[in-house]
Amino acid sequence: MSTGKAALIDMGTNTFHLLLVEINEVGFKTLYKEKIAVKLGKGGISQNQLAPEAQKRAFHTLRHFKNLIDGEQIDQIFAFATSAVRNAENGAEFVEKVRKDIGIHINVISGEQEAQLIYEGINLSGSLNGHTNLMMDIGGGSVEFIIGTSQDVFWKRSFEIGGQRLLDAFHYHDPILPEEVEKLEAYCLEKLQPLIEAIQLYKPTGLVGASGTFDTLTDIYFESMLQCKLTGQHVFELPTADFERIFELLKTKNRSQRLQIPGMIPMRVDMIVVASCLIEFILRYMPVEAIVCSHYSLKEGAVSRLLAGQVTI
Repeated sequence: MSTGKAALIDMGTNTFHLLLVEINEVGFKTLYKEKIAVKLGKGGISQNQLAPEAQKRAFHTLRHFKNLIDGEQIDQIFAFATSAVRNAENGAEFVEKVRKDIGIHINVISGEQEAQLIYEGINLSGSLNGHTNLMMDIGGGSVEFIIGTSQDVFWKRSFEIGGQRLLDAFHYHDPILPEEVEKLEAYCLEKLQPLIEAIQLYKPTGLVGASGTFDTLTDIYFESMLQCKLTGQHVFELPTADFERIFELLKTKNRSQRLQIPGMIPMRVDMIVVASCLIEFILRYMPVEAIVCSHYSLKEGAVSRLLAGQVTI
């Protein structure tokens, strides 16, 4: 295990995350974390482009992150870019400009690598047990699905049907129209056939959702129960009946009404409707009583590799 400080940057299609950690003999300590709604995919993802305004927001955020990293005197930086950058025709040009202007080297990872890191993050959180679980992470650009246990991955795949893409393709009216939901579900049925076959083959019994939308859904649930999340807790349960109740609420409200829901954050308010439609679709094939929500995801997967002494990620 390599000890010392490290910075992890997860450059998602919707959100950029910064995690500063100190690796020691027993595990890791979080020094600082921050997330910013950069919306890198906005205005260009459906054309396989990074729009100029989106790039401007990304540069602004990465400069801010670099200042914080330098302030902590950290030289180990692991930055990952996912769906928006890997599919953009001007993605390589953007990565090179970040390296030259800011001094951050970005790893553009494949969907398969992304799924593996998400699995390792979920595993580090303690969300998995001896049973076979279906794990999912809903990003802005892609959605990763993994079937496995705490010991093994049996199947994993990334699908380019993330929240920003679904938003661009289906969510034209606010509140969303029933026929838009139907079209979105038909699209999922078409695109997710390999997943449906894998569920039938491996028969997972639990559903685990990673960070993002799942964090916000559990926040809304805890607020509705007048409960607080415990600091330091990384795994939460969302009863399916409560998810259904929240989903009905999200479908019938417009943006400003959704913002009034206790537990909602502006960062998630736009994508949460289509993301919840996707969860609802998955529940048809995974009739569980509760969804396990892991606060850990890709960046913690990278931390787990550092803990294992794998400096190359």
